[in-house]
Amino acid sequence: MTQPNTPICSIVPPYLLDRLVELGDEDARRSREVDTALRATRAAQPAARPGPTGRPGRTIADAEHLEYLPGRTVRTEGGPPTADPAVNRAYDGLGATSALLLEVYGRRSLDGAGLPLHATVHFGKRYDNAFWDGRRMVFGDGDGVLFGDFTHCPEVIGHELAHGLVQYGAALAYRGQSGALNESVADVFGSLAKQYALGQRAADADWLIGAGLLGPGVRGVALRSLKAPGTAYDDPRLGRDPQPSSMDGYVETDQDEGGVHINSGIPNRAFHLLALELGGAAWERAGRIWYDAVTDPALRPDTDFTGFARATVAAARARFGQGPVPQAVAGAWKQVGLAVD
Repeated sequence: MTQPNTPICSIVPPYLLDRLVELGDEDARRSREVDTALRATRAAQPAARPGPTGRPGRTIADAEHLEYLPGRTVRTEGGPPTADPAVNRAYDGLGATSALLLEVYGRRSLDGAGLPLHATVHFGKRYDNAFWDGRRMVFGDGDGVLFGDFTHCPEVIGHELAHGLVQYGAALAYRGQSGALNESVADVFGSLAKQYALGQRAADADWLIGAGLLGPGVRGVALRSLKAPGTAYDDPRLGRDPQPSSMDGYVETDQDEGGVHINSGIPNRAFHLLALELGGAAWERAGRIWYDAVTDPALRPDTDFTGFARATVAAARARFGQGPVPQAVAGAWKQVGLAVD
């Protein structure tokens, strides 16, 4: 069930919006106010129940540019496409993530029991974010200058839904290293959902979160890069991507819930290194190891980077035996500054 402390997990980090607010950006100011209000007033909601077939049904609602949820239902499972591209992109994105979970990992939706998938589009006016609130995905249209429509990026949809996978799996606490793992797992499975839908091999994927989301005048390619943390953007308004790529650059901060969107670059890069080392499609072996680790009942909510690294090595051994695969997992973590047995 949805836990009372399930966080609001947004794709645009708060420190980015805070920087824009300091520069006088009114859209960012309003978006930040909305985010703060959502976190302050959010109450725990009962989890939706699986459909009779045990497979996830999709429901897309339209907030009609108001700040209310869930909005007016405009498309349901099996219904025809609408005239609104954002509705159709959200519907297809939910389906792509659901397909990855079911067809690759045998998991029926986020909870493993066919939990229905809900999303709301056109939330607010020029709202610069998308988020998972423990029950549904919510998409803003962006301001059209710095950020575009958040439904354009399938990996953003996969990222937010993957927060639900964590919620019903390890329930990693959204603070410090466990929170950075929460964000990293969401990035990993968001990227895998996109790669699976496109049939890409690990070596051919872009490994970006938010590819094409940034406005045409922004100096950057995405919000984050799993391949090269710290290189996604370097812009006079957004600043420079602060993600470290190894423990040597680990950021100690009270902002961003202890750096959950910042330090997630470290486990992100470990996964990318492993995926390249193993070769082929990243969802097959590297993704299976991460899936096994994050859904292991023994994984604690306060797990830190070292604890998760050990869990992935153990998962690799359990599934692939002693030999090159668990060695590759340990080697990937060593390259980002985490030595594990």
